[in-house]
Amino acid sequence: MISVFKYPDKAEWEEILSRPAKNSEQLTSVVGGIISDVRARGDEALRLYEQRFDKAEIKDFAVSQAEIDAAEKAVGARLRKAMETAHANIRAFHLQQAFRENHCRVTDGVECWQKSVAIEKVGLYIPGGTAPLFSTVLMLATPAKIAGCKEIILCTPPQPDGSVHPAILVAARIAGVDKIFKVGGVQAIAAMAYGTENIPKVYKIFGPGNQYVTRAKQMVSPADVAIDMPAGPSEVMVLADGSSNAAFVAADLLSQAEHGIDSQVVMLTTCEEIVEKVINETKYQLATLPRKDIAAEALKNSRIIVLTNDAEMMEMANYYAPEHLIIETANYLKLAEKVVNAGSVFLGSLTPESAGDYASGTNHTLPTNGYAKAYSGVNLDAFCRKITFQHITPDGIRTIGPAVEEMAAAEQLDAHRRAMVLRRESINK
Repeated sequence: MISVFKYPDKAEWEEILSRPAKNSEQLTSVVGGIISDVRARGDEALRLYEQRFDKAEIKDFAVSQAEIDAAEKAVGARLRKAMETAHANIRAFHLQQAFRENHCRVTDGVECWQKSVAIEKVGLYIPGGTAPLFSTVLMLATPAKIAGCKEIILCTPPQPDGSVHPAILVAARIAGVDKIFKVGGVQAIAAMAYGTENIPKVYKIFGPGNQYVTRAKQMVSPADVAIDMPAGPSEVMVLADGSSNAAFVAADLLSQAEHGIDSQVVMLTTCEEIVEKVINETKYQLATLPRKDIAAEALKNSRIIVLTNDAEMMEMANYYAPEHLIIETANYLKLAEKVVNAGSVFLGSLTPESAGDYASGTNHTLPTNGYAKAYSGVNLDAFCRKITFQHITPDGIRTIGPAVEEMAAAEQLDAHRRAMVLRRESINK
């Protein structure tokens, strides 16, 4: 069950908030070997690893239209309607992120601007192991489609019979994925990074995964392909006080714990009295979960920490930089103003993290493991590049020419200086 810490000294924070440890050297060795093999042998290596890891014999990696049509029949009307609702909300939220081009007259005769251009080829990785994450298809393909990506491919692990979970296929059709391939894990990341006989190379890879997938993404970037972020095992931090509903808090903690055994959940509170209530509720709700064994294992990595006041609570929250931050206190709006490091924030007792996972409209592909200190979650900009333009008239040459020449000379780059000198001379003739 969850470990409890009361009023820890700041010197103890790093140890208390440490994420589940990984054998980094062994991980790199295993992942690197698979990447090298796929890069060298292509589809032949993919078939070997699919048989080994997913227990599936794959002849044709591409999912056919007939398989997608069959998936439509297998998915119930209520689930399809739920997906369409989520897709509409995700689309609405990401549409308002569209870049608006502005021309800037920086000085006399010098105009600069930016243009947003979609990444032409993107690859989406969708986990399909213990929980097929069809919601992630909507989260990634929807903004990719809005951005205008020309080729959106998706890789996901097949089931032992060689099929793909029907909900993943239906979500892909709703969101506008172009091609779907039956390949998972490290081998899928390698295939999208370098290309094989059947799976095209992409320019950027998106999507969550276990520690092996995360390391694979890190190892193929930045030299060979871009990635969204080094997203790993899921995590949540809940801030609670005496007004919080213990059942709600317990449900929020368990909703992340059931993701996987390496997930981490943390609760911070200024109220000692709520600790026992939350622990009891967590035990009660855990017993009813189909994935209780997974959640129970994750809870071993988890913490409840009692702190002195709101200021200390917010300081610890920003220090941890959680993937998901739920503020279920009475003064949640006031505390929200103090958030500096977090992937996505959920405010008040009626905003569970699961709303953001599925249908509120925000993106659930978020930085974990403290990367929220430097990375944003996936958004429309993640699927675009900004190209800068500049145009200079004779007035501009007169305005900035002397500065360019002086700076180039100081850096001993005479060809740079001469490029401006020649232009200044041409307009002064």
